[in-house]
Amino acid sequence: MARKPVIGVVGGIGAGKSTVARLLAERGGRLIAADPIAHEALRDPQIREQIVARFGRDVIDADGEVNRRKLGEIVFADADARRELEAWVHPWVRQKAEQIRRDAEHDPSVGFIVLDAALLLEAGWHDGCDHLIFVEVPRETQWQRLLARGWTAEQIAAREQAQWPLAEKRRRADAIVHNGGTLEETARQVENLLIAWNLASRPTRGPEPAE
Repeated sequence: MARKPVIGVVGGIGAGKSTVARLLAERGGRLIAADPIAHEALRDPQIREQIVARFGRDVIDADGEVNRRKLGEIVFADADARRELEAWVHPWVRQKAEQIRRDAEHDPSVGFIVLDAALLLEAGWHDGCDHLIFVEVPRETQWQRLLARGWTAEQIAAREQAQWPLAEKRRRADAIVHNGGTLEETARQVENLLIAWNLASRPTRGPEPAE
């Protein structure tokens, strides 16, 4: 069985990577979204115990769940703490992502795999990608989106410093999707890329007409 192509989606925070990944998935791909998987990892008992032992019970909310915002404020201000957390979470995420990929390989309805991970390049996961898409958005639009979500300028700066520069991500990409316009404009760019990569979904032929 031939291995199915993998499309990785990269870009800055607030660029709309998840939107582009979803558009790809709607057009024949199987989505592997690392962020929700990472949220699952934080509920793993062993990882949760490691987090409490390292960062204290203040990062646990009233429901007994890891408060991602509080944890993020700590690790994005301390590179060593962030690397320690990643050493616990990344293997868990990679294992779950690999399981999804294996299932997709055996699903005839799946034409390709879509990998949406904030640290795709930083974690070295791009090595398994056949195509990389960089999602680009005007800086003003990016900040408006993040501020509307309740982010502060300090939080934005800390997250950006923890990732590769946008110029390097852009350089590594095989294609660029401009996501500063309408959803329809973004979808059209996605469709054009799938056509160029020979990955566009083909409609199923109906029965032959009777003669």
